[in-house]
Amino acid sequence: METRTEQDSMGPIEVPKDAWWGAQTERSRQNFKIGGEKMPSELLHALVLVKKTAAIANQQTGKLATEKALAIQKAADVLLAGENWQEFPLVVWQTGSGTQSNMNTNEVIAHLASQKNLPIHPNDDVNMSQSSNDVFPTAIHIAGTMTLEKNLLPAVREMIQVLVQLEEANHEIIKIGRTHLQDATPITFAQEISGWRSALEHNENMLIHGLAELRQLAIGGTAVGTGLNASKAYEEAFIAALKEETGIHFISEANKFHALANRDAVVFVSGALKALAANCLKMANDIRWLASGPRSGLGEITIPANEPGSSIMPGKVNPTQCEALAMVAVQVMGNDTAIGIAASQGSFELNVYLPLIAFDLLQSIRLLTDALHSFNENCLKGLTVNKERMEELLKQSLMLVTALNTQIGYDKGAEIAKKAYNEGTTLKEAALTLGYVTAAEYDAWVRPEKMIGER
Repeated sequence: METRTEQDSMGPIEVPKDAWWGAQTERSRQNFKIGGEKMPSELLHALVLVKKTAAIANQQTGKLATEKALAIQKAADVLLAGENWQEFPLVVWQTGSGTQSNMNTNEVIAHLASQKNLPIHPNDDVNMSQSSNDVFPTAIHIAGTMTLEKNLLPAVREMIQVLVQLEEANHEIIKIGRTHLQDATPITFAQEISGWRSALEHNENMLIHGLAELRQLAIGGTAVGTGLNASKAYEEAFIAALKEETGIHFISEANKFHALANRDAVVFVSGALKALAANCLKMANDIRWLASGPRSGLGEITIPANEPGSSIMPGKVNPTQCEALAMVAVQVMGNDTAIGIAASQGSFELNVYLPLIAFDLLQSIRLLTDALHSFNENCLKGLTVNKERMEELLKQSLMLVTALNTQIGYDKGAEIAKKAYNEGTTLKEAALTLGYVTAAEYDAWVRPEKMIGER
């Protein structure tokens, strides 16, 4: 491989000839051959955006010459448009502050921005008024905010609308409810669906509350939170320029010592993601239970047959979308645990688990976004109801006897249910045999359509 010689404060080092990065990136590339997981593209996008915005702010406050500022902005725009993420080769498992990825960004932008008569220095120019310690947390918050607003929240809202449509189509269908995986009193299928829909609406609100925390940025705190080498004017100009670039109203975190050392905003958002994952897993399990069979299970609904389900059993179809969503949910829950532990490990003025936190947060958002889209398109939209099976199981249920509680009391109702179960008869036959009700009374009192409430 052909190389060129680059120089940093530690001396010369050989870098691949055509690479856009410089010496510090190369040192990290050689020293951290761990795992292979690269920095998420969403985070790289945010890092480049920070550099562009910082150049604008430094220009506006008179620290950076206009010609250099424009060159940095142009280089950043090339990256933002072309997404040449192959020029960012560093793995997640590096320094815990993300310094090496910050320098990777500085070096790539400096390489693109430099001209013969206008050299751009990665530290002095691209990193002006910044430290890795405020840049990287800022990038995490920007990336998290943008992916939530542009990707995950629309996916959640799309699924809510599909569930609303399913509710409207099934509000007259009565089925047996279940608690403890046992028969319970009747509900409509629409009521069952409404539980899924309402859960997602709550999750949407949780994520929105989380966004209020993520929009608070560490920028301006520089190395330890004191703001050394960064003016208040720069900080204000950065926030204004970032809003112009993204259309999102970010704000500067009031206490920079908190902003650098604590990652509670990410913990909060990750908790909301875990709540969404938990509700999705519950819904996926409900659907695969209801679709179980087709002849030896509940079989109350049918889900789309998207692919063969078995390599040995002909004709078998499995609830694959439910399983995929369930696995994503479990991964998100695991990520949340890792994020919580990592966030607890801040020492004095800095948390040094930032790449891990960024990787897990953005993976959770990406996985949930993709899984919701997939589940929506390949399962929910094609879900159909087996009305006859629902009616059959409803009529067989012993829990319809609950309607008699207010007429003959709990104990007599229990006796009727036990007799019907033990003798394999209907509830009505058992009730009449015991003499607790007349046929007319039973027909008047045990009416599933009167047992579903008004919700």
